Amino acid sequence: MLQRLSSKLVLPILIASGLIAILRSVWAMMPVKLDRVELMAWQDLPLFVLPPEPDPAAQEIVEQYLEKLSSKGALPQNQGVWIQSGMRRLATHQGKVPLPAASFTKIATTIAALEQWEPSHRFETLVSATGSVKDGILQGDLVITGSGDPFLIWQEAIALGNSLNQLGIRRVSGNLVISGDFYLNYERNPAIAGQLLRQGINAQLWSQVIVAHHRSMPPETPQPQVIIDGSVKVANSPIAKKILLLRHWSLSMTQILREMNIYSNNELAQMLAQAVGGAQIISKLAAQQAGVSPTEIQLINGSGLGVDNRISPRAASAMLMALERFLEPHQLSIMDLFPVAGRDHDGTMLARQIPAGTTVKTGTLREVSALTGVMLTRDRGLVWFAIINGGWDIRNFRLQQDKLLEKLLQKWGTIPDSNNSNNYKPVLLGDPLRNEQIFIP
Repeated sequence: MLQRLSSKLVLPILIASGLIAILRSVWAMMPVKLDRVELMAWQDLPLFVLPPEPDPAAQEIVEQYLEKLSSKGALPQNQGVWIQSGMRRLATHQGKVPLPAASFTKIATTIAALEQWEPSHRFETLVSATGSVKDGILQGDLVITGSGDPFLIWQEAIALGNSLNQLGIRRVSGNLVISGDFYLNYERNPAIAGQLLRQGINAQLWSQVIVAHHRSMPPETPQPQVIIDGSVKVANSPIAKKILLLRHWSLSMTQILREMNIYSNNELAQMLAQAVGGAQIISKLAAQQAGVSPTEIQLINGSGLGVDNRISPRAASAMLMALERFLEPHQLSIMDLFPVAGRDHDGTMLARQIPAGTTVKTGTLREVSALTGVMLTRDRGLVWFAIINGGWDIRNFRLQQDKLLEKLLQKWGTIPDSNNSNNYKPVLLGDPLRNEQIFIP
C-alpha cells in the first residue's frame, strides 16, 4: 500500500524565500521518478543548486545543545540528533546510529497498521440473539462476534449495554457467547474478554475502574443493566441461527492510531503489532517505506518498551516523511495521527513547551527520552527532526529538547497558524452513534 521509496529520487526544490508557499504544500518533498537524462536536464537549470550540508548555524546550535547535556553528565555516545529539510541534512550527531528510541517504535507500528488497513477502516462487532425478547428478557443466548477491534474498551462496553437497554433487553436467560476475534480492554483471551463484557454491560458489577471510565463519558450517559443469567461461553464454530441486533463500529483506523500516539498507549500498540504479524515484520516494512537500512530500525515489539528497540534519528524522521507521503492522497497528514503542540494538551503533551504547531512523537523509558517530528519554518520550510537522549535525567532531557526546537525556530523564523488540520475532531469514546440498531425485537 505504501509507496516504495528505495527506487525513487526526491528532487529538492530549494528556491528563494519568495516561494515559501511551495514548501508549505510539500510535507516531505513528494517523490518524483527521474531517469538519468531528466536529472541531467534539471542540473542544467540555473535554479538547480545542490545546497551544502550541514547548515553551519544549525550544527553549531546542536553542538551547544550537546555540550550542555554533557555538562550534566549525559554521555555524547548516548545522544543522537538528525535535522533535515527536503534532501538537505541541516545538522546531525550520530544521526545514522540506532539508539534505544522508546516509543519511536510506534511510528513503525503506525506504518505497518496502514499497510494492513485503510485510514478509514473501522472494525465491526456484531451483537446477536438466539431467541426472542419478552418482558425485557432475552429468551436465549446473547452472541458477540468480533472482528479484531483492538480498541474496544470500557466506554464502548458501557455504550453497548445502553444500546441493549434501548432495545428493551435487561436480562439474558441464556449465556453470553463469544465468537470470532473479540477483545476487550486489550484482553485477547476470549473467555476473559467475555467476562469483562459481562461486567461492563451491568452497572451492578462495576469496579471503581469502570466507574471512573463512566465518569469520563458525557454526564447524561446512563448506567446500563444487562444481567446474564448463564455463563460466558466461547464458540468454537459460527452460530448459524441467530438474529442480528446491533452492529458496533469502532473508531476509524486514523482515530485509533491518533489515540495510540497521543497517549503512547503501549497495550494498543502491541495489539496492532500482533495483528500485523509482529516486530520483525514491522521492522522490515518500516525500513522499506522509510528508505533506510534495516540496521537503522531494530525492534523487539510494537510499543517501544525495552532498550532493545533501536532506531536511528535519521530513520525516525524518514518514517514520518514516508507516512506523510502516504497520507497525502487520502487528504490526511501526520498531524491527523500524532499530537500537535498547541492543539493537544493531554497524554504525552503534558508539561511540554514544544513550539506551537509542531507535530511530534515522544518516547520515554527510565533511561531514554526522545522527540521527533516536523515544524514549519520561514526560511527552511518543513524541518524534520529527531532527538534521542540516553541517560537518567529525563526531566532535563525534555526541557532541553523543547529549548533546542525553540532556538532553531528563532534562527529560521516561524509562520503563524501553519499547522491546522481540517480533519481533526475530538474522539468521543463510547459514542452511542457508533452502535447501529439492526433489529428491534
